[in-house]
Amino acid sequence: MRIVSLLPSLTELVCALGRGDELVGVTHECDYPPGVEFLPHLTRSRIAAKATSAAIDRAVSEQGGSLYDLDGVTLAELRPDIILTQEQCDVCAVNEATVRRVASNLAHLPRVESVNPTDLAGVYAMFTEIGKILDAEPEAQTLRQAFDDLAEGIVSRVGGLRRPRVLLLEWFDPPFTSGHWNPELVQLAGGVEVFAKSGERSRRATWDEVAEADPDLILLSPCGFTIERTEAELPDLLRRPEWRSLRAVQSGRVALTDGSAYFSRPGPRLKESLAIAAAFIHPEVCANLAPAGALRFLEPIASDA
Repeated sequence: MRIVSLLPSLTELVCALGRGDELVGVTHECDYPPGVEFLPHLTRSRIAAKATSAAIDRAVSEQGGSLYDLDGVTLAELRPDIILTQEQCDVCAVNEATVRRVASNLAHLPRVESVNPTDLAGVYAMFTEIGKILDAEPEAQTLRQAFDDLAEGIVSRVGGLRRPRVLLLEWFDPPFTSGHWNPELVQLAGGVEVFAKSGERSRRATWDEVAEADPDLILLSPCGFTIERTEAELPDLLRRPEWRSLRAVQSGRVALTDGSAYFSRPGPRLKESLAIAAAFIHPEVCANLAPAGALRFLEPIASDA
C-alpha cells in the first residue's frame, strides 16, 4: 500500500504500526520517527517560520481558514492508494475539504480517511481504525495497552496524594487553555486542570482570568512549538505583571515542554505526554517517568509587590 500522511501524529502512528516503509509522502512538519523528514513533503505553511506567537494568532484570525497549501502536483506523482488526513483543526494542518477536493481530481483516485479525535477515547478509537485499514490491528492494540499500563501505574503511584491545580497553556500570546485529551492526561497524572474539560476545544483566555485562577503549577506546551521555540517567546511573557503575580511563577513551579512532540500531537507519544505530566505534577513519586530533557523549569521570579 502506498500511504500519504497529512498529519504528523498519523505519520507517527503509521510507523508505530509497522507500516512506515509504505509511506510515500508526508507534511513539512513530520519529524518523527527520525527518517520521515526525508520523504517528499506535500504541504507548506503560509506563515513565516519565525513569526512570533502574536503574529501567528493574528494570521489565524485574518485568514479565517487553513494556513497550509497542499502540493497537488507532487501528490499526483506519488499515486497514493490512501491519504490519511484530519478534520479537527485548520490551524494545525491542511484542512479536510482541501484534501478531498485535490484527491478527487487525481487520475488514480485514492481512498481518503479523515480522523477527528477529541479525547483519549477518540484517539485510541483512531488507533484501532487505522490499524484495521492497514491490517495492523494487533499492533494498534499493543499501543493502547502500553498506554493503559502506564496510566494504571501512575494512578497507583499518585493515589492518596493531594491533587494540585494545574494550568496547561497551549499558547500564551494570547493565552489559550488546553483542550481535547490534555485535561484527561492531567487528571490521570494526579492533577486538576483549572480551566479545561475533556473533549472541549482549547479556548482563548485572558491574563486576568489566569491571574484570578492562580494555579499551583503551570506547564507551558505551546501547540507546534519545541522547547527552544517556546524559550524564544519567553521574554515578553516574563515581563507581564499578571504572570509575575502568580504563585507558581514566584515559587518556580513552571516548566516548559515540547508541545509539538507531545501534548499537541494525538499519536503514540501521548503515552510519553502522560509520563511528562505525572513527573511534573508529582515529582516525588513520578520523576523517573519522563523522557530525559522533556521538562525545563523556569527560575522563580520575585513578586513586584
